[in-house]
Amino acid sequence: MTDFPFDAVLFDCDGVLVDSEPITNRVLARMLGELGWPVTAEECMRIFTGKAVRDEIALIETRTGARVGEDWMKRFRQRRNEALDRELVEIAGASGAVRALHDVLDGRVAVASGADKRKVELQLAKVGLTDCFAGRIFSGQDLPHSKPFPDVYLAAALALGVAPSRCAVVEDTITGATAGVAAGATVFGYSPSDTGHSSADALRAVGVAHIFTNMADLPKLLAEWRSTVA
Repeated sequence: MTDFPFDAVLFDCDGVLVDSEPITNRVLARMLGELGWPVTAEECMRIFTGKAVRDEIALIETRTGARVGEDWMKRFRQRRNEALDRELVEIAGASGAVRALHDVLDGRVAVASGADKRKVELQLAKVGLTDCFAGRIFSGQDLPHSKPFPDVYLAAALALGVAPSRCAVVEDTITGATAGVAAGATVFGYSPSDTGHSSADALRAVGVAHIFTNMADLPKLLAEWRSTVA
């Protein structure tokens, strides 16, 4: 489609492509409880969604009084990944949206996540989207700075050979949206009513261009964006 308003679409993963946050935060809450911080999965969602657990070690150590080293992180990742492998499902409409945009853009779609790359790869395989993103999976944990810094989105745009200003970014958290805006992309905020996604008002406050609530609507929304903003 030669008149498509964007040259590439860059997706966050957790909460945008896969419904992983309730699973991850349930495991995290259980492990924090074992360290001496009694916290519910819902409280974990409020505290940690959109953030990498490894970047919150100082908070965890302050609240638990325990030393949290790489051994603990390895156990967390193992238990998290086992739970994701058992229970993970896609965000409703995500697969159809990704495949439609993959076709329209001749494969110029990528995942740019703050999660570790192993987790992203596991999740994409679980929901059958590996083929759409093969070779185009980027983790902020492999870069000098993760979200809310723009590094992961800049790396994805560079790898696709597309200027960040010609990219649409799809995010659902303040942390990720801040990164996309800082990269110079047009950020679309996925903000359904269920817990784990930042509110529409919060996303707009950090510069998100448009809020939507149904992932199935994304291809049409992006295709019509020029007329929307004209």
